[in-house]
Amino acid sequence: MSKSKLEYIWLDGNRPTQSLRGKTRVETDFGGTLEDCPVWSFDGSSTQQADGSSSDCLLKPVAIFPDPCRKNAYLVMTEVLNADGTPHESNGRATIEDDDDDFWFGFEQEYFLWDTQTNLPPGFPAGGYPPPQGPYYCSVGGANAFGRNIIEEHLDACLEAGINVEGINGEVAAGQWEFQVFAKGAARAGDETWIARYILERVAEEHGYAINWHPKPLGDTDWNGSGMHANFSNGPMRDSGEEGTFTKICEHFGDHIDRHIVVYGADNSKRLTGAHETQSIDKFNYGVSDRGASIRIPIATIDDGWKGRLEDRRPASNADPYKVAAAIVKTTKEALA
Repeated sequence: MSKSKLEYIWLDGNRPTQSLRGKTRVETDFGGTLEDCPVWSFDGSSTQQADGSSSDCLLKPVAIFPDPCRKNAYLVMTEVLNADGTPHESNGRATIEDDDDDFWFGFEQEYFLWDTQTNLPPGFPAGGYPPPQGPYYCSVGGANAFGRNIIEEHLDACLEAGINVEGINGEVAAGQWEFQVFAKGAARAGDETWIARYILERVAEEHGYAINWHPKPLGDTDWNGSGMHANFSNGPMRDSGEEGTFTKICEHFGDHIDRHIVVYGADNSKRLTGAHETQSIDKFNYGVSDRGASIRIPIATIDDGWKGRLEDRRPASNADPYKVAAAIVKTTKEALA
């Protein structure tokens, strides 16, 4: 008999930002497929998802990946259900009303490595600041790139797990990095982004670091915040070849600012100020190659004859990709109806 370790991963009920949780189930002669993963339960009273008097919540497996960090192991992404099998109120995946695989998503996930001893990113001296931002973006060398061993280990682990990570790079601030995940369909995009986040947390943990997902962890300073820029397209965007297709979508997004901002991450007002390559949180604009716009129209979309994608630059680094993708699908389909 062979034994396999299944790490069941879910999102807790913390507010305003949910955290990842996980616990291990050992299975005998496990088949390795999602269908072989049973529904499991956990104590919701310990994760702010239930009262102690009625604490059972269910974990429904929705995606499975090989675990690159443990022997004979798998990572099982789950969604949280109430004891009666209905979606829990904290279940962002259940907010996806239309999981259309015709929608393609590329999430650019920014984050800070965080030294748990100094409570600062690596590269920041205790009680002060490193040289101003500028030399850190896509940098090389020990004077500007901090924590690269963690970032490289994370990339290797994601690829080994089958996560469709398309790239990594150093970001604008010291100790700030980014990875990019591409997937088809809102649910799959969320699954892969959350699992990539989980693997990053695990890898950083091994090196004595935490991951800071806050969109402005250094406060009101002259340092860029962290976002999760959402690149998206559907069939009409990829095929129509008409500027009007993109104009309709952008204009309709501008009519529904609140729908998006409410799911685009906690404390995002501290990041979306109109400075540091952002538009103000209560305003909306779009423009070609404009990194200070709410939605950027990439130059490649125009060069390809108005075929391609848009980039919504508003989602914060701590946003739930399930909810972000769900809102994008809804607004885009309304615009083109």
